[in-house]
Amino acid sequence: MERVAAIDVGTNSVRLLVAEKDGSGLKILKSGLITTRLGQGSGSGVLQAGAVQRTVAAVFYFYQTARQFGPERVVVAATSAVRDAGNRNEFVDMVKERTGLPVRVLSGAEEAGLSYRGVLAGFPLEPQGTAVVDIGGGSTEIIWMQDGKLHLDSVNVGAVRVTEAGTGENEIAACLNATLEKVRRAPVNTLVGVGGTVTTLAAVDRGLLVYDPGKVHGHCLKAENAAAILARLERMSTGERKQVPGLQPERADIIVAGAVIAVVIMKKLGLKCMFVSEYDLLCGLVLEEVEGK
Repeated sequence: MERVAAIDVGTNSVRLLVAEKDGSGLKILKSGLITTRLGQGSGSGVLQAGAVQRTVAAVFYFYQTARQFGPERVVVAATSAVRDAGNRNEFVDMVKERTGLPVRVLSGAEEAGLSYRGVLAGFPLEPQGTAVVDIGGGSTEIIWMQDGKLHLDSVNVGAVRVTEAGTGENEIAACLNATLEKVRRAPVNTLVGVGGTVTTLAAVDRGLLVYDPGKVHGHCLKAENAAAILARLERMSTGERKQVPGLQPERADIIVAGAVIAVVIMKKLGLKCMFVSEYDLLCGLVLEEVEGK
């Protein structure tokens, strides 16, 4: 049974998953998340020195953690923040120097495909008529099946990017509109959401005092509930949001932007519910390694 560790370098956080193949699914041995805000100041077009240092340190920490489980391989993948940065090569070199690990910078299509693969590992769904939405810190990936073919779109709206740019709901909708129109024509009747924004909204919807993946995975986040949560959070200060059950304090300043993206997607697609999946990009990375490219 092959054991693999995957580290995801995102715009908002660095995440770890150590897992091994278990039948048709994955047996998760260790997971973790450290908020580093690598995408902070992304409007400048380059990764900021402080954010880079925090992120490289987090990757090194998770590499050391993963090694305790004796994985055959440790893979590192980076998404939107690194993908769009003018100094991405410098970041990749710093990680390699500190850990000895190469960083795979995913294209938007690769990120979307891996997220979809991860969802399929832990969420029973019928591919035809289902769309998977991955709301990240720097971008949103939307994946859907149409006429037996997988379609992937990556749009540069994410919780961190939108927060820093001060992008409004109408602008977010305009950015997503072309992709969502294609999804509507597919057509799609089931929506599955992954990523920190979506899992946080599910935790808030359930009022979880302590985050419980088992209570988040498979949760049906109703469009009306998501809109109500958004309206409630918009009225609060960042400090007040930090006290909301289910909302990690580190996400309090970006959750409104992420929630707007989620609400816009559900509204534009005319769907009353988004199912929430804990299985995502990290699971896709592990499966790619244990099952072959």
